[in-house]
Amino acid sequence: MAVLAIDAGTTGVTALVVTTDGRVAARAYSEFPQHFPEPGWVEHVPEEIWQATLRACRTALDAASAAGTDPVACIGITNQRETAVVWDRKRLSSPRPAIVWQDRRTTAICERLKSAGHEPRVAELTGLRLDPYFTGTKLAWLAEHDTRTWDGVLDGALAIGTVDAYLIARLTGGQVHATDASNASRTLLYDIGAGAWSSELCSLLGVPMSALPEVVPSFGEVGRTDPEEFLGLTLPISGIAGDQQAALFGQACFSPGDSKCTYGTGSFILINTGTDVVRSDAGLLTTVAWQAPDGALTYALEGAIFVTGAAVQWLRDGLGLISSAAETAAVAQTVPDSGGVVFVPALTGLGAPHWDPDARGTILGITRGTTRAHLVRATLEAIAYEIRDVVEVMTAEAGLAVPMLTVDGGASANDLLCQLQATELGVPVERPEILETTGLGAAFLAGLGAGVWGTREELAETWRLDRRFDPGPRDDAGYARWREAVRRSKGWATIGT
Repeated sequence: MAVLAIDAGTTGVTALVVTTDGRVAARAYSEFPQHFPEPGWVEHVPEEIWQATLRACRTALDAASAAGTDPVACIGITNQRETAVVWDRKRLSSPRPAIVWQDRRTTAICERLKSAGHEPRVAELTGLRLDPYFTGTKLAWLAEHDTRTWDGVLDGALAIGTVDAYLIARLTGGQVHATDASNASRTLLYDIGAGAWSSELCSLLGVPMSALPEVVPSFGEVGRTDPEEFLGLTLPISGIAGDQQAALFGQACFSPGDSKCTYGTGSFILINTGTDVVRSDAGLLTTVAWQAPDGALTYALEGAIFVTGAAVQWLRDGLGLISSAAETAAVAQTVPDSGGVVFVPALTGLGAPHWDPDARGTILGITRGTTRAHLVRATLEAIAYEIRDVVEVMTAEAGLAVPMLTVDGGASANDLLCQLQATELGVPVERPEILETTGLGAAFLAGLGAGVWGTREELAETWRLDRRFDPGPRDDAGYARWREAVRRSKGWATIGT
């Protein structure tokens, strides 16, 4: 038996066919457009996400079949979190674009709620902060600014949810409206202690509970695909998790203290805290890692960095300095250092541990001698510095040990970045053979939920090390310049307003 994993990321959809020995037998990727209608706004067209899903799944399944891989037994879904999607319950079409997790339009709503004194209670219930990052304030914005759509939500014609819930609705032909606890815990509407939607939070943000999806365990059958909607297939959907929680599962971080860093559009450091709800006053988030079929919740502490891989994408698409992300290591290694250039990639504000939605991208230290290689290297250094910021909070202020970091995601294939990361952290960095651990985690959850694998121990045995990076001499002066550059980037969007 094999498992189909659907990884609906921020810039495209990856489909993996995973075999019982944890091998990726086939993969396919289909990109979808990003839309930026106003400064600080980021949108996706839900139909474009769905069509990318169909293309990627069709290609991966065809490749697996041609290779003689066993038939697929079930489907797992992982997804960009926090993005707010609205769709018609019957027609499954969407009346408006989705508001993406990177979107900053709800900054004023967050400030209003903070000024009214709501943040401590919100943090107590959710483990999160009042920040535009999360889904709840995006829904509150819709209620205020798109009343026609919101009327459809209020009368029950339209459903709301995150990308996983939207894909489940499309896969099942509208028969299932569900999300899992890991995704629900990122909405500002879910009580992580009670393990349920919170009527108090829904009332605060003006979101009708009747429009929200049912919260289900992260593994176990949720529904079956409608063959008329999904490639002629009837398969159980038996695994769901937000992308970072799926990566934690895919890295076999099953025990308290296990940690990982995923380099994607943003970067996310998670540490498994088991059944303990560990809270941080230092800029980290408390989140649900996954929920078992018996209802037991496993928690994690997370540092969420909004822009890392997206900064490399900006070098490629925005500035034209590189033709592909894979080119960055070779270009950066043509210079011994960044030549004093520091790049703070706060292109959509700053996440952990700074949490400043008004910060903006900043480049300091440019001289006549600065070349594209210096800027490319400064971008890789910025990623390593951003991770160091979060890990130092985890170790020094939250009291959690990170003696070694496992890494995954596309940018972890970059040897220079991994070496810079080990050096900045002062601890070894380990990279597995399979870097697509987000999709792998979705496959593991689905396979566990459908009986493809019997235990987590079986899954852990499939993890294989590709390379270990040991730390070198650390450039603390460079890190000091970084900290000063971050300070200067803060609040930039408010200057002159």
